[in-house]
Amino acid sequence: MTKDKSILINNIYHMLSYAFQTLKQETYEDVAVESFDEMYNLLAAILAKGIGLQLKQGLYREYISHQEELTVMRGKINMPGTIKNKLLHKQVLTCDFDELSENNTLNQILKTTVMLLLRNGKVKAKYKDDLKKKMLYFSNVDSIEPTEIKWSSIRFQRNNQTYRMLVSICQLMIEGMLITTDVGNYRLASFVDEQRMCRLYGKFILEYYSRHYPELSVSASQIPWALDDGVGTMLPVMQSDIHLQRGNTVLIIDAKYYNHTTQVHFDKHTLHSNNLYQIFTYVKNKEIQLAAVPHEVSGMLLYAKTDEIIVPDNSYYMSGNKVIVRTLDLNLDFAGIATQLNHIVEEHFNLPGRNVL
Repeated sequence: MTKDKSILINNIYHMLSYAFQTLKQETYEDVAVESFDEMYNLLAAILAKGIGLQLKQGLYREYISHQEELTVMRGKINMPGTIKNKLLHKQVLTCDFDELSENNTLNQILKTTVMLLLRNGKVKAKYKDDLKKKMLYFSNVDSIEPTEIKWSSIRFQRNNQTYRMLVSICQLMIEGMLITTDVGNYRLASFVDEQRMCRLYGKFILEYYSRHYPELSVSASQIPWALDDGVGTMLPVMQSDIHLQRGNTVLIIDAKYYNHTTQVHFDKHTLHSNNLYQIFTYVKNKEIQLAAVPHEVSGMLLYAKTDEIIVPDNSYYMSGNKVIVRTLDLNLDFAGIATQLNHIVEEHFNLPGRNVL
């Protein structure tokens, strides 16, 4: 069984809704209460709703540079092209100009992702019909090659902020679910890969604590290296997934989403060594940072629970610090997931429980 198939699809919606606050708005209420049996249908429903809302506001337009040969001047004259036309006895000007257009990268990403969904046999007809109606308004927008999208170069500003969540959903699908067939056609795979789900998993936990525990300082902060001489050239950045702090009590959580929560060697199950080394390093460097004041620093590896028989549930005391290994069972209704997350902070920070639903 692939890992994501053991997760209730509706819980992925909850994870998305914490990662992207837009999904908590009343306009997405009908998506929130619907039951989904396929990841595709969930994402198709979110995109259909989101694109519909965007169409009511108007598709984002930006200035696109063009160069054309015209009989009258528009924009700026391109001198090399115009001189070439003269030499060829063409009575036209080569002009460079900018035109406000819907055919920009953001709209192209939306159209490309929708086209992939429309070709997928697991997407229900009602979602396809809805998406097809939305695409009627994208007739002036081109599809693009999915593998050529430069996600890191996309910039959001005041005029296109409403695209942030939609483009993130598209990226989750295209980067995590896209495979190529032998004949070069694209189709969506049957699961989102570990790396993308791990990012979503960590973002969900971070946003959950940030929203429901205002008495905690919640961040994904960097931890400075404890250097004797201050020279840290070429040292990697220590970037925590979730950093929880109340006063000088600290819990550093590393969120891990794997197909297998343990590694096996000669039939012996052990924790992933790199994970344990990493959290221990985070804890000890944070410990040194707080050495001048009374403090308590602990670390936790929080794995997404798999359907494996052996499930890590351990606590270790290492050089004066507590390092815990736990699993979060995502194959429960959301109330059950929230209870598990609440228990972690209640145990470490002596905080009262709360109802988050």
